[in-house]
Amino acid sequence: MTDLDPDSPESKALFRPADLEGFDYGRDLGDPGSFPFARGIYPSMYRSRLWTMRQYAGFGTATATNERFKFLLEAGQTGLSCAFDLPTQMGFDSDHPRADGEVGRVGVSISTLEDMHLLLDGLPLGQVTTSMTINATAAILLLFYQIVAEQSGVSATKLGGTIQNDILKEYVARGTYIYPPRPSMRLVTDTFAYCQAELPKWNTISISGYHIREAGSTASQEIAFTIANGITYVEAALAAGLEVDAFAPRLSFFWNAHNHLFEEVAKFRAARRMWARIMRDRFHATDERSWLMRFHTQTGGSTLTAQQPEVNTVRVAIQALSAVLGGTQSLHTNSFDEALGLPTEASAKLALRTQQVIAHETGATDTPDPLAGSYYVESLTNQVEKEALRYLEEIEGLGGAVAAIEAGYMQDEIEKAAYAYSKSIDEGSRIIVGVNRYSGDGGEAAKAFPIDPKLQDEQIARVKRFRANRDQEALDQKLAEVSRVARDGGNLLYPMKAALVARATLGEVSDTLREVFGTYRE
Repeated sequence: MTDLDPDSPESKALFRPADLEGFDYGRDLGDPGSFPFARGIYPSMYRSRLWTMRQYAGFGTATATNERFKFLLEAGQTGLSCAFDLPTQMGFDSDHPRADGEVGRVGVSISTLEDMHLLLDGLPLGQVTTSMTINATAAILLLFYQIVAEQSGVSATKLGGTIQNDILKEYVARGTYIYPPRPSMRLVTDTFAYCQAELPKWNTISISGYHIREAGSTASQEIAFTIANGITYVEAALAAGLEVDAFAPRLSFFWNAHNHLFEEVAKFRAARRMWARIMRDRFHATDERSWLMRFHTQTGGSTLTAQQPEVNTVRVAIQALSAVLGGTQSLHTNSFDEALGLPTEASAKLALRTQQVIAHETGATDTPDPLAGSYYVESLTNQVEKEALRYLEEIEGLGGAVAAIEAGYMQDEIEKAAYAYSKSIDEGSRIIVGVNRYSGDGGEAAKAFPIDPKLQDEQIARVKRFRANRDQEALDQKLAEVSRVARDGGNLLYPMKAALVARATLGEVSDTLREVFGTYRE
């Protein structure tokens, strides 16, 4: 299924009243907060508590990002969300040759425990929840976070937040993987077990459709491929000996919000309904919390245009509204200038204000499920779900998500959808305002966020000073234990934490695992 043109015959056919003959709204729709949760996971939804306004931030040094976090909290943000630079995501310290030119560019640079202390300095870690968009090195960043909290006097049992930790979608859509899929899956399930014992309030994974959609998928592909990955994580955790109701309540999801308001609302409703049935009927979870699809939403970065960037403000507002009408638990709104560079303070504040206007001025929060019962939305929900289930059947037939990824199935389907979308823009059948219609004068260019060229040199010097101030012999022993557990079995996070306390860097722990697991090549 592609994004639907409301004037197309296919779209018009979706909301014929005859198609819904015999549909009993009271019986078939159910109530918010009741199985299968199409109408939302809580009975009163935003009437009792708004979604978490969790603006994504991260650039340059840890100190610079810490300042942005404090700025956003003062502006009314209610949760933190951290972006990391590519070297951090790929397990390279800032002074590694492959990090050259990328330090602090698309996120904050974190190589050491000292960096994490600077990033979190003065933040109320026992009160605010933090989301970290990190995958291949997720366990390391989580342990850095825990160590900083404990050294600051905050118990790990009080820490709340989320690590993305969704490695499968990296092979499908994003590319920031390090190890082959199967040892990477071990790190994921080790993190599940570790958090169950040590950080009970932490969300151990954010199963992500966002990047699948950014790569060019349709709405149905986004939820199908993401839920297929979710099924694989559940199966892996069960195979590792975990009880489904012990880890499933801490699973969360991460969705994209695109421009087709009604299809996006339908997508969120269909995904929630699918997951509830899978967890109850396939995995036999008995704790109702295990059935709930809790999710974060981010507005669509790939929909932002460098042409007439101010128009992106309108796109973001509509996309954010779809997430709210679709029942999201937390939300990030992109800044209008992100097609040009990192968001400035002014554009980041405007993005946050967009959420606040939706929350307090639109009436969208006055009732739990404002669009329930709409012929168009309900039929779209059914169609999105039907198409997603067809993809799930294909993936099951290939042997599951890992086998489908190794066969290139998901990647090929996304590539076809992305090509069709781009072709529709080139041919003019899909209108993008300011790009292929109403282009005219672009007006005054938005000011891009400046990147200080001295940043990389300062970060490299900091890493070298950190390495010079440690007991290398004691550290070598800790890293040898990481290597042994990687080879022989056991939960890797315990020896990894001991190595990080002994002042190992992110790159050194990653390199130790590279030596055992190898690296993945497509």
